[in-house]
Amino acid sequence: MANTMTVEVVSPERLLYSGEATMVITRTLEGGEIAFQAGHMPFLGALADSHTRIITADGSVIDLAVHGGFVEVGGNTVSILSDAAELSGEIDVARAQTARDRAQEHLRSEHDAEAVAALSRAHARLAAAGLPPR
Repeated sequence: MANTMTVEVVSPERLLYSGEATMVITRTLEGGEIAFQAGHMPFLGALADSHTRIITADGSVIDLAVHGGFVEVGGNTVSILSDAAELSGEIDVARAQTARDRAQEHLRSEHDAEAVAALSRAHARLAAAGLPPR
């Protein structure tokens, strides 16, 4: 199909997705949320912790929590090379909520980079699992 592109999402542990898609939406460190469609100009960016969405060729949506890494676009291919990533159905929601609550509590008394990173990861997981932020 002319309006599709090849998409791959890879973490150090495994290949999470490989297939045709019409759009990929993710978040970069430099520019915030960005969407890629077939024919997008070449692009390379560092990824933030985010809820990433892949709209497949059949119109279904694959939700992932992506934790860092890079996105590269070129030759009608989008490659996400993540430091860590999880498909929405694999996310332990209770654990993510506990991590979010713990990080928020820690940040009430002391602001440190580790707690901010933990909160960011928890928000990405919960968003990918379909839960609203709080």
